[in-house]
Amino acid sequence: MSLGIFCAVLLAALLHAGWNAIVKLGGDKLLTTILVTGWAAALSALVLPWLPLPAPASWPWLAASALLQVGYYMLVARAYHVADMSLSYPLMRGSAPLLVALASSLVFGEHLPAGSWAGIAMVSVGILCMAGAGNRRNLQLPLFIALVIATYTVVDAQGARLSGHPLSYTLWLFLLSGLPLPLWALVTRRTQLQAYFRDNWARGLIGGVGTTTSYGIALWAMTLAPVAIIAALRETSILFALLISAIVLKERISRRRLLAAALIVLGVVLLRLG
Repeated sequence: MSLGIFCAVLLAALLHAGWNAIVKLGGDKLLTTILVTGWAAALSALVLPWLPLPAPASWPWLAASALLQVGYYMLVARAYHVADMSLSYPLMRGSAPLLVALASSLVFGEHLPAGSWAGIAMVSVGILCMAGAGNRRNLQLPLFIALVIATYTVVDAQGARLSGHPLSYTLWLFLLSGLPLPLWALVTRRTQLQAYFRDNWARGLIGGVGTTTSYGIALWAMTLAPVAIIAALRETSILFALLISAIVLKERISRRRLLAAALIVLGVVLLRLG
């Protein structure tokens, strides 16, 4: 993997942690998520007329991912409502590389070297330690979200590779996945959404730019490098998320949780170097 791809995916990790923090900071987690997805869809709609369509072979993958992404957004909003970001985020994002590595070996025939599998084992140990660092009643949802993340990652890696144009694929994905939630809110919570938009439109815009750019970089990188390695490297967002949790959100991060997060990050590093 080139240094350029490596640095680009690290930037994607930072952006991803940032938009998740925006959701956590929002007064209404679901409405903040709706603003983020709505802005991502609007920005995509502005750019798509200037880009070619993805190849037809990628359309079924695009449709499947759009459905998964809508579910993911709703689940993330719920997870941040019931648990600290410093607990939910590492579980969601730290579990995903393990699942993606297993799935990509089956779907893409990508066989990782021993060093990478050692990294997977380290991530697993870190996840187990992290699971013991918080309220066990709040662990099931983040772990289920990790499964959703792994699924749409593999789906999108295949879709982007078949599309012939990863940027076009990414923007169509955000257009299709970003519309359902705002449309639902307009029908069921119009007054509340309008008031929330007036006070939080800038937050939603920043989040929309962040999530679109972050995932676009990751999908582009997955067309040039093994999916499992890119997925793992992107999960250095765990480190950025913990920093945001401590500095911006003022959440208390225990020593045990820090050590667990360090194990996860070390595992991600081993995956990158393996």
